[in-house]
Order: sequence, then C-alpha cells, then structure tokens
Amino acid sequence: MAEPVTDCVAREFYTSLSSFPDKKNYKHAFSLIIGPQTPQTEMIRCISGSSSSNWIFLTVKKLPFFLPNSGGYGKKSGRSKKWREMVMLPPVSRCGELRHSVGKDFSSLCDKQPIGRLLFRQFCDTKPTLKRHVEFLDAVAEYEVADDETRSDCGLSVFNRFFSDKAAPLPEIPPDVVRRCRLGLKEENPSKKVFEECTRIAHDYLRGEPFEEYQESSHFSQFLQWKWLERQPVTKNTFRHYRVLGKGGFGEVCACQVRATGKMYACKKLQKKRIKKRKGEALALNEKRILEKVQSRFVVSLAYAYETKDALCLVLTIMNGGDLKFHIYNLGDPGFDEQRAVFYAAELCCGLEDLQRERIVYRDLKPENILLDDRGHIRISDLGLALEIPEGQVVRGRVGTVGYMAPEVVSNENYTFSPDWWGLGCLIYEMIQGHSPFRKFKEKVRREEVDQRIKNDTEEYSEKFSEDARSICRMLLTKNPSKRLGCRGEGAAGVKQHPVFKDINFRSLEANMLEPPFRPDPHAVYCKDVVDIQRFSTVKGVHLDTTDEEFYAQFATGRVSIPWQNEMIESGCFKDINKSESEEALPLDLKDDMHSPVSRPKRGFFCRLFRRGGYIGQGWWLTPVTPALWEAKAGGFMRSGD
Repeated sequence: MAEPVTDCVAREFYTSLSSFPDKKNYKHAFSLIIGPQTPQTEMIRCISGSSSSNWIFLTVKKLPFFLPNSGGYGKKSGRSKKWREMVMLPPVSRCGELRHSVGKDFSSLCDKQPIGRLLFRQFCDTKPTLKRHVEFLDAVAEYEVADDETRSDCGLSVFNRFFSDKAAPLPEIPPDVVRRCRLGLKEENPSKKVFEECTRIAHDYLRGEPFEEYQESSHFSQFLQWKWLERQPVTKNTFRHYRVLGKGGFGEVCACQVRATGKMYACKKLQKKRIKKRKGEALALNEKRILEKVQSRFVVSLAYAYETKDALCLVLTIMNGGDLKFHIYNLGDPGFDEQRAVFYAAELCCGLEDLQRERIVYRDLKPENILLDDRGHIRISDLGLALEIPEGQVVRGRVGTVGYMAPEVVSNENYTFSPDWWGLGCLIYEMIQGHSPFRKFKEKVRREEVDQRIKNDTEEYSEKFSEDARSICRMLLTKNPSKRLGCRGEGAAGVKQHPVFKDINFRSLEANMLEPPFRPDPHAVYCKDVVDIQRFSTVKGVHLDTTDEEFYAQFATGRVSIPWQNEMIESGCFKDINKSESEEALPLDLKDDMHSPVSRPKRGFFCRLFRRGGYIGQGWWLTPVTPALWEAKAGGFMRSGD
C-alpha cells in the first residue's frame, strides 16, 4: 500500500494539478506523487490518511473522477460506468408475487412512494378527467403554501380555473361545496383550508375506480418492476467508501457514494463485536427501526441498512454543513443573531412535530445532534436514545445529556413528549446567548450541581434576547411539564403560534420553499481532520456465532422505499431508464415475453483479445432477451464490482 500523503507532497500535488488542468491529466497528476501503478482505491486511501486530509479533500472534491457531481464515472454525474446494469429492471413475469404483496393502499402506492406517485400521475395524464383532478390538487397545494399577501389572489385563481362557468367541470364535487369555497375566499384573510373538503372529495374519487384501473395498467406493472429492484440485496459493493467523518458509540461514520446513482450519504458503521460486548442489540435495532419509520425533511433519513462481515451499516442523509455546536462556538462570537436562531427553532419544531406524529420522543436535543446540509437547513440526527411511546402510555428513564435533560427526566418521573420541548427551549437559549441555560461553555461543574440548577434555578437573560425570544424560552423552560409550552394539549401547533415565529410561513418551510439565513461555505470541511478522529481499539474476547444471525437479519433489511425512490428520481436514473425503454420501443408489460432492454455487457478477456479481429461483431445485446439470458446477466452484475 502507498504511503500517506505528506504536507510537502500535498504542495507538489497542488502544483501538479496546476500543471495539468486538462481533465484527462488529473490522474497523471496523482501518479506523479503516489505512483503510476497505484490503483485509484489506493489513491483515495492515501489521501484519507493524510495529515492534510481536509485540505486535500477539498481539492480532490473538484476532480472529475472522484467525488459526487464529478461526471468521471461515466456520462452521468458520479454514476458508475455500469449504472444501467445496476438498475436493470426485471421482466414483468418475475413481478407476479409483488402484485399481491405490495398491498392495495392508495395513499402508500400513489402518494407516499415517489415512484408510485409519478407513475400514477403519468397514468392520469392519459385520461383527461383524471388529469383535471390531479391539476386541481396541485393548484390547491400551491394555494396552501402561498404567503398571506398573495393567498387571496391565488385562491381566486384556483376557483376561476376549476369552478367558473367556462371551466371544465369536476362533476364529483357537489355545487354546495363549491359555494362554500366561494364564500370562504371572500373573507379578508381566507383560510388555508378553504379547499379542504374539495380535495378530500377529489382524493376519494381517485382512490376508487381510477385506482382500480391503474392497477391493471402498464404504469402499475412498471411500478412493480421498480419495487422488485428496490428489494434486491444491498452489500458494501453497492457503495464507494471515502474518508472517516466522525465516530459514534459503536463505530465510525464515513462518507460513501452509491455506485449506480452517484448520490452521497453518510455510512454509520456499528461494529458487531462492540455491539455484542456492550449488549447494545436492542439499542441499535431501535434506532434503525425509528429512522426507517420517520420520513421527515427535518430528521436524517435512513436510505439503506446492510451488513458486512464485521459491521452493521446505516446509510443516512449526509450533512456537509457541520453541527450547530461548531457554528455556535467556532465562527466568531458565540451564538447567532435572533433571526437565524428563530429559523432553526422553527425547523426543529417541525422535526419534533414529525417525530411526535409517530409517537416518538427524542430525548437528546443538543447542538451537536443538529446538523446543517449544504443549503443551510437543519436536521435532527442520532436517534439512539429515541423511544416510541404506545398510545395512552408514559415512559420513565434518566437518559440524555447533562445540562439538557428536563427536570422530570432528572427526577426520574414519568413523561411523554415534554422533555423535547424543554430541549428546544435549551437550544433556543444557547443559540442566542452563546451558552446553555444552566452551564456556561467549558464550565467545570459536577453533574449533580447541574442537575440541581435545572430543578431549582431560573435561567438569566441578557440584552441579546428580544421580548418574544425571552418569552418562548421561559415558556419552554417551565419546570412543571404540565404548564410547559407544547405540553398543554396543543402540541407543536401551540409552539408554532408563538409570536417569535410571526415571520415564519410554516407551510412554505415544510415545503422547502424558504431560504435559510445562513449557507455553509462549499469550500469548507465541517468535520475534524482524519488524524484527529480517534479510532476504536480492537474488541477482544468476543466471538460472533449463529445465535447472532437473527438479530443481523432483522437489522440488514436493505433499501428503504421512500428515500431510495427519491434517489432514483433525483439522480435522473428513473427518467433515463424510461427514456431508454421508449427509444428501444419495448413495451414494459403488455406481454410477459417482452422484457426490459439490457445494456451492453462487460467484455471478457477473449472478447478484448480478439476485438480487432471482429470477434464481437455481432451485438447479441441488440436482440430480444430471454428469461434465462436475463437471469444470467442479472446474476453477473449483482456479483460484480464497479
């Protein structure tokens, strides 16, 4: 293995890049400093081990063959040259069992699952009446996220477009419902729910006979093909693995990239022996199941769960902007201006609302667990202490981080979601003041003293707080949970109504339509240098055996539907596959003997040896594919690397 790159070599590397600006000479620049015979994977490993790894990481990110959006792994950004083989759809005849196992839930198949939603819309586009209903629902969705100044005009536009005398009718919506909509729009400040009854009727109509017709269509058969692909095994070879970003309780977190799409993720690797030694099976499985269940743009998403020989791996949303703790204490004076703090608080409120909708209490709200993405939006991460609370029940447990635990947690009393609203109060206070409410930054104080402050002391406010900011902190940091904001029966809705959020349009925020007040520098690496991240020592005296396999099988369930389908759409794979099938003029599902086209196969040794002699002059990949041939090809690419 090549030696790690030193600072001196890093400078030579930079000079080499300047000398070879042409795209095809980047690898030559590498060879000058690492060796011309060094495999690309070894080059990556050398860079990852450098004492200047963060600096080099930023330089290498710009190379066309290295990191996401580079275009060097084939014609598409970041994709493997064999991406078409990796996302090759099966013949429809293989999807018969799926037709029965995916269920008949309209909401899941046609709304929540992104590919299902797209294909159902494509089906509706073939029928003018159904297309009209979909256009109406889209128009109402735009109305609901309109700001207060434009909502009235937007509502009138929707009404005139779909309910005026000249408009094509929506016969399923009764005239009396239409009249109520007209009256609602005449109010000075029309409600966002003016069209609520109309949308319910439109949805009920679509989930009836149109949904039944869709299930017999070619579009639904194509959806089943994608579901088949979604359920295929996931291994470490599904990804490219890059530098270590940090470490957790059971293992390291590294950057990784999906070979087929080029999408970057963070891979949390939980060492099997470390889990077994610390009896952490239930904790690891609980975190995985909660991540899998929660689909929120304000909570990190789980996209894949798989296992290797030594580790259980969670593939999560990558957040390149660093955590709030870093931003509060390491960029200028401690703390944020109030506008920025309120924006993050609003997004946290939405994240807690999404968790509580699934009856999940988070229990570890603190700055280092709140991460920023490239645009500056935040997500809640590290759900290791989160817990699902059954309806009508309470829990007890003294868990969390010193200085952020609520009084009822410190006192080991029963609770439901109250600790999270206390945690939000702590975070808002810290973002504005520059230290937590009951312990100053780097203050050396015993845990027992901090707990006593939480139970007995009243937090102090400086001139940094406006009246509204001071008010929401006091209401969230109320010692008695029954009197705390968010815990009096109103939940997140009550918190959102506080005057501090008067300038936040929560509908627009939830639709990802608001620009954050701060955007991370794309040229910065918001994580420690590789050499500063302590590696785990080897676990001794622990042996894995067959009794552990049941736990591993429960954990390693592969792709998670919604994030994976979003990845297929956002990366362009879904569109490109549809386009290629259209160009090949091969019907997806009208006949069982018609199959998806396969891409050109990898040439073997003899093919390459005799290529100049015309050995491969007959392109068999252009002919119709039999099931046996498809099976052989599919088995080959699933075992192959990149």
